[in-house]
Amino acid sequence: MALRSRLVLGLAGLAALAACSDSAPTASDPVAAPSFNNASDNAGDNPNRHLFEVKGSPSIAAARAGKGKPGGGTGISYHGGPVLQAATKVVAIYWAASPIYNNGPAAGAFSTNSNSGDGSLVGHFMRNLGGSPYFNINTTYKDGSGRAIANVVNYTGYWANNTSAPSGTTKVTDAQMIAMLSSGFTSGKLVYDPNTLYVIFTAGAVNLGGGFGTSYCGYHTHGTVSTPSGSKVALYSAMPYDYAYPSACTNGTASPNGDPGADNEVSVLAHEIEETTTDPMGNAWYDSRGYENADKCAWNFGTTFTSGGGVANMTIGGKAFLVQQNWINSGSGGCRLSWP
Repeated sequence: MALRSRLVLGLAGLAALAACSDSAPTASDPVAAPSFNNASDNAGDNPNRHLFEVKGSPSIAAARAGKGKPGGGTGISYHGGPVLQAATKVVAIYWAASPIYNNGPAAGAFSTNSNSGDGSLVGHFMRNLGGSPYFNINTTYKDGSGRAIANVVNYTGYWANNTSAPSGTTKVTDAQMIAMLSSGFTSGKLVYDPNTLYVIFTAGAVNLGGGFGTSYCGYHTHGTVSTPSGSKVALYSAMPYDYAYPSACTNGTASPNGDPGADNEVSVLAHEIEETTTDPMGNAWYDSRGYENADKCAWNFGTTFTSGGGVANMTIGGKAFLVQQNWINSGSGGCRLSWP
């Protein structure tokens, strides 16, 4: 996410916002979803984007721990909307003419009920993120009934879509991403599920969303797609190839797994998955300035160690990764690599 202007409709919505505090949530009616368009990203055609801005952005500096934190509480508050409480499901769409990451699915391959055909480092990360001490940070967030989010991420399928795949520096709009997702649902390459985050990966310098590398390194949002059972709202994330812009969208350190493209992608990927989990529709968990949990720790890696000739800060599924910290919704808040 980045700077967002809150467009709350009606007196009831205003009252709901005024009632929010930085403490444990209570059941309440959902407030109207605000708008998240970043003023610096005028290329976007989806007003519900939550941007992960480029490294060094002034908005990132403001969002970091201790910035814009209200007095008292954990520094982040609940606004009545849904969360992915029981589990976060992830489906990968590799939209390119050939595999984007080493050992990724072959062009045209798809699976609607398994991830075993994805041997990439990105696939490994998605398979093992759930149940980790890192993702356990999200269990400190609750839904409107007071139920904690489960430490569960299920990588349920993939589609290596090589049809009309963008290349070069082609700009891809949100409308085109939604149309591509719709084609997957109607053709059977994808199965629709309201609690699934459809993560769209592209290759090279493809300008996924229109502001890649200049305004942001990725984002999560939602849109209306066509499915065999009619129009539905789908959660999706734009995940361009961050290693194409190393100064703006990578951590600037050596790769711990000898795969810099994938190693630098997973931190932004984790950011988008955990924000989708705690704020899928933009009206659940964020702070008084509009920043979501991962925003408050963006590009903040905490304590690191050397692994495989590179730099890492955690081990997930037996592999070392360098992943940004996440905001803990406990005590007075703060950026953490694990919980408890």
